[in-house]
Amino acid sequence: MNTKIIYFSKTGHSKKIAQRIAEDLKIDVLNAKDQPKLQDVDLLFVVGGIYGGKSDPKFLEYIDQIDEGAVKKAILMTSCTSNKSTQDQVRQKLEAKGITVFKDEFLCRGNFLIFGWGHPNKEDIQNAVDFAKEHYNSEAES
Repeated sequence: MNTKIIYFSKTGHSKKIAQRIAEDLKIDVLNAKDQPKLQDVDLLFVVGGIYGGKSDPKFLEYIDQIDEGAVKKAILMTSCTSNKSTQDQVRQKLEAKGITVFKDEFLCRGNFLIFGWGHPNKEDIQNAVDFAKEHYNSEAES
């Protein structure tokens, strides 16, 4: 199964999460800022942050550039200070390309200034890894 992780990070939180998942699952991690070309991806972990209630416009531009048919399924993993906001815009763009996006979305508490101070912590990141492993293993078995 060809599995990749793509992330976009302004604060470093999404990068930390993506790198830990990649280490544990032994899969490639790609930075969306480098504009990597995706091709024949069976499962894509999409790790991004929420800034001011929305996904970063540059990340959305990258998502727009993914070729239809390049990715079969995607799992969203989100870092946000409120621990409530999801990557709705990313989901809509991926689904419009015919990519199946898992209903479950992992939310990881982030921080901004004094809000959410200390997050994501080791437990938050381990929870993200566990979520990714569970979904990865279930896909590998199917």
